[in-house]
Amino acid sequence: MQIRFQNSPKETAGMGTRDLRDNFLIEDLMKPGQLTWVYSHYDRVIVGGTIPGKTPVALDNPSELKADFFLQRREIGIINVGGKGSVHADGTRFEADRMDCVYLGKGTKEVSFASDDPTQPAVFYLLSSPAHQTYPNTRYTKEQASPVETGDALTSNKRVIYKYIHDKGISSSQLVMGLTILQPGSVWNTMPAHTHTRRMEAYFYFDIPEGHRVFHFMGEPAETRHLLVANHQAVLSPPWSIHSGAGTANYAFIWGMAGENYTYTDMDAVPIAGLK
Repeated sequence: MQIRFQNSPKETAGMGTRDLRDNFLIEDLMKPGQLTWVYSHYDRVIVGGTIPGKTPVALDNPSELKADFFLQRREIGIINVGGKGSVHADGTRFEADRMDCVYLGKGTKEVSFASDDPTQPAVFYLLSSPAHQTYPNTRYTKEQASPVETGDALTSNKRVIYKYIHDKGISSSQLVMGLTILQPGSVWNTMPAHTHTRRMEAYFYFDIPEGHRVFHFMGEPAETRHLLVANHQAVLSPPWSIHSGAGTANYAFIWGMAGENYTYTDMDAVPIAGLK
């Protein structure tokens, strides 16, 4: 498990490309047959990923957690962006088709991830946060996730938002999670931009076509920076930072948040004219 500490706005403003990527971009998240973990000190979230092959991948318990098992004091959201798969939790099997979400609450001990067909493996993105209350393990399909169309083709940001874990969806202690799909011809996400100093956010980009990239914009609204992001890479977004992107083609991304405020609509809007 890689540990990443917090960076102040002033420190981040002075970073070059390499330092920005080392601190905020997670490049090698998805590896066949194994789990990859990054522990962030922004609200103590853990970003993870795995691609199960012929045999299931068990949820391990990294020594850095100092816990008896991974979810002893944590909850986790799991979204599959690959082929059909399943999540097994304390003897219960949850189907996980493409873009299904599985939530596992605090206290769940035995967890594993599997692909139905190793030649078309599942690709599981994982986001975990500390939890102080136990909520039931739950599966949501994409169709259950209250899809909302937003944006406009004229501003190149026509997209569909799916909300899985939030105050009106899957219940959790503090985790909020969903995904956004950009429509063909649209490339901008989360523009106009916003911040929310009460919680951090993580983005996981997927369905970026071969050879294409997303310019992910971060930093304070008047001191912006950018990261070039490839398929199956993730970005840690500090509470004080904007989080927005523009791709060289349309794409999709999973968003996840943790912190003080559990309400999905908790945002501090930033006018486009105020960005620098």
